[in-house]
Amino acid sequence: MSETASTCPYCGVGCGVLIDAEGGAIRGVRGDPAHPANLGRLCSKGATLHLSAQPGVLASARALHPRMRASREGPMRRVGWDEALEHLAGRFADIVARHGPDAVGFYVSGQLLTEDYYVFNKLAKGLIGTNNIDTNSRLCMSSAVAAYKRALGADAPPPCYEDLDAADCLFIAGSNTAWAHPILFRRIEQARRERPQLKIVVVDPRRTETAEIADLHLALQPGTDVALFHGMLHAMLWDGLVDTAYIARHTAGFEALREAVRPFTPAFAAQLCGLREQDVVQAARWFAGLRDDGGRGATLSLYCQGLNQSSAGTDKNLALLNLHLACGQIGREGAGPLSLTGQPNAMGGREVGGMANLLSGHRDLANAGDRAEVAALWGVDQVPAQPGLTAVDMFRAAAQGRLKALWIACTNPLQSLPNAALVREALQRAELVVVQEAFEHTASAGYAHVLLPAASWGEKQGTVTNSERRISRVRAAVAPPGQARADWEIAADFGRRLEARMRPGRASMFAWPDARAVWNEHRESTRGRDLDITGLSWDLLEREGPQQWPFPTGAARGRQRLYADGRFATPDARARLCAVEYRPVAEARDARFPFALNTGRLRDQWHGMSRSGSVPRLFAHRPAPSVDLHPGDMARRGLAEGDLVRLSSRRGTQVLPARADPGLAPGQAFVAMHWGPEYLGGTAGNGKPTLGVNGLTLDVLDPVSRQPELKHAAVKVLRAELPWRLCAFGWLEQGGEAPLRRALMDALRGLDYLSCVPFGRERCGLALHAAGHEPPDEASLRFVAGVFGLDAPQVLRYRDSRTRDERRVLLRGDALHAVLLCGGPGAVAAEAWLRELLESQAPARTLGRLLLAPGARAPLPAAGARGAQVCNCLDVRAGDIARELAASTGDAADRLAALQRRLGCGTQCGSCLPTLRRMAAEASSLGVPA
Repeated sequence: MSETASTCPYCGVGCGVLIDAEGGAIRGVRGDPAHPANLGRLCSKGATLHLSAQPGVLASARALHPRMRASREGPMRRVGWDEALEHLAGRFADIVARHGPDAVGFYVSGQLLTEDYYVFNKLAKGLIGTNNIDTNSRLCMSSAVAAYKRALGADAPPPCYEDLDAADCLFIAGSNTAWAHPILFRRIEQARRERPQLKIVVVDPRRTETAEIADLHLALQPGTDVALFHGMLHAMLWDGLVDTAYIARHTAGFEALREAVRPFTPAFAAQLCGLREQDVVQAARWFAGLRDDGGRGATLSLYCQGLNQSSAGTDKNLALLNLHLACGQIGREGAGPLSLTGQPNAMGGREVGGMANLLSGHRDLANAGDRAEVAALWGVDQVPAQPGLTAVDMFRAAAQGRLKALWIACTNPLQSLPNAALVREALQRAELVVVQEAFEHTASAGYAHVLLPAASWGEKQGTVTNSERRISRVRAAVAPPGQARADWEIAADFGRRLEARMRPGRASMFAWPDARAVWNEHRESTRGRDLDITGLSWDLLEREGPQQWPFPTGAARGRQRLYADGRFATPDARARLCAVEYRPVAEARDARFPFALNTGRLRDQWHGMSRSGSVPRLFAHRPAPSVDLHPGDMARRGLAEGDLVRLSSRRGTQVLPARADPGLAPGQAFVAMHWGPEYLGGTAGNGKPTLGVNGLTLDVLDPVSRQPELKHAAVKVLRAELPWRLCAFGWLEQGGEAPLRRALMDALRGLDYLSCVPFGRERCGLALHAAGHEPPDEASLRFVAGVFGLDAPQVLRYRDSRTRDERRVLLRGDALHAVLLCGGPGAVAAEAWLRELLESQAPARTLGRLLLAPGARAPLPAAGARGAQVCNCLDVRAGDIARELAASTGDAADRLAALQRRLGCGTQCGSCLPTLRRMAAEASSLGVPA
């Protein structure tokens, strides 16, 4: 067994992992106690990474060989790398010759390593001569980037993670940190335990598990963040809480900002935001550093997509930065604005200029001197000056026929971009679509003319940079499966073939022997820049571990915090206070579309679930798609838990089960961002397939950052009157979950609602749900039954010829193996208890015909019901916890300790701790037991 130190490929916390491998296969993973980002901790996603590299996943879900098709409708055929890349080089050269370099575009990913990003950037801007290269980080961090650059002069988060331990106030805005960045949340929980006087303010329309820990939860109306921050600054000015000396010495623009916030009294801001005036004032006092003892403390803000994914995202970020600068809450221990990066290497991509408006080393495309420096480094005559197409604009151009070729690497735009119908149109219209991907069953891969298999986690060499500017080495524990190759190698090989056509006889721009050589070239591009890492080496990273930038030549270590001297990266070294205007959301609610749709993350899933979705146990916490609504809104519409509703925006429709969430305000709806067409389907009113949550979302862009308003869309919620229902679930005999899932959804594609989701721990199962006005044809139903083995002679069956209700049950040994229920709405009523019986593998044969009973009541003791999963690591369920709490005594802390001692929940990754604390607190407040 070998052990390899690397990093987690999920969020931007940048956790270190230790990978165990044997016989060329990954066997296990654990947190690296030597890595400063996580100190050995891992969340539920990171702790199951090895399960995404199991043989069954490699065989059924991974892209293993280059494949091509002659036409959009034609079948894919396996080819070799030479044939695939020669074909692509010829096609790209032809398109550029006919239409110019701006007829092609590259859409890449914050999951790429820095070296991958660097090669793609050089390929597009240096060789082809187009700035049409952008990244899914545009959906994530571009508003934060634009604000950092405008206010502070550089795209560089000033604080570090250690500031969590020194802050007197944590101001968390637009981030469900408990679920999106769980390991940072563990550090927040630890800071609160060690310093009970720490004040925590959470700004979020939803009462999330992050908000549960807050001393003050500001549940503002969607999109009103600028009004809140202006109201807080108004209160600070009125109460004399700003740092006038700091403003005078280190900032510019104060007079204009003061005038801009003058109308935003706390009362007016509170009215706009739907808050109490006293809460706005209290937030301002804590943010300014006013402590209970009268002293001045330090404030650290943490913020994410709630601020960024907005048509006013840059202004929201700037308004928050104004608060830091006005109070001098920056550049010192425990203080500063820390944007939480959504992806593992969004920072690295920005460092190499891998976006349509950037150049290597944080250079600006609009600066002629910067362009000349990069051209000289790359050995080309020039770098194009015209900014390229950003993410949404790139797909708009393809849908309009202006962009002829799209190269998509390590991302799934049909799942993640807003207004997915536009993305589908772009993929259908483009002359050439290349998808470079590790997982071949993504929605976007289905539109590829050429599919290139890429290496994935545990198989790559390079570097990444996390949210605190810390560079970590990524190391390969095993070789890539099949013919998969590292992303930078694919891009470099293609580049060499293309330059043979475009600039024959010249020395290659892509002649690197390994990832280390690519990194060294990138390092040189940072010389003299704000992110200078010329004092850092590959050997130093190997020897001493992760390091922060800047790390210039001659430095002994990287800089922990920026701007400690009050000098900023602007021409006059002063930060800019920006008098931004408050603008409401881009799409107003009205009588036709009265709900505000919000999107966000689930605890155990990540982005489009191409990797996390290959681990069935990660679905147990939220086992099916849903639209969350306030219980009062459901009651007014006569909706019960699980009832199907038709959720519609001005762009599309999606049928979903309703789920009650008292943490939502009335008039708001929430759908997790992960549910794309790979798991959620159906047919819209126009007859076209629905596209999941992003078939509904809005593609209006921030005018500065070009980041779309993914966090708000106006929608309506209507009961879906669908009289025919189906649910089928069971264990799969062998692997192949991903292709079977696609086949099942294809078989029922004409129905209004479809979802197909894996489940299971030691084995893999599938759960299929469908609904429509009429049942599908008999051939489709036979196919569904055959997938689950429910066409065998030993299957127990019931069919009502009058109602057409049908039930099938298959036993293997004494245990339930598969179930199919279909017919009218009542036909699926027994799903819950049959599903629990199947997953528990409890003896079922003695139940006999009761297994075919139509009702929702289980013929089992009610005390045995386990309920929804809470702890993923040990599969502890809500029912288990409720029974333990009913037998426990003491306050919430005592009950939590008893839970951990008896059930073990919350003692592994800790992701379930917020839920456990809430349940223990509720039991304590109710006085259970009497």
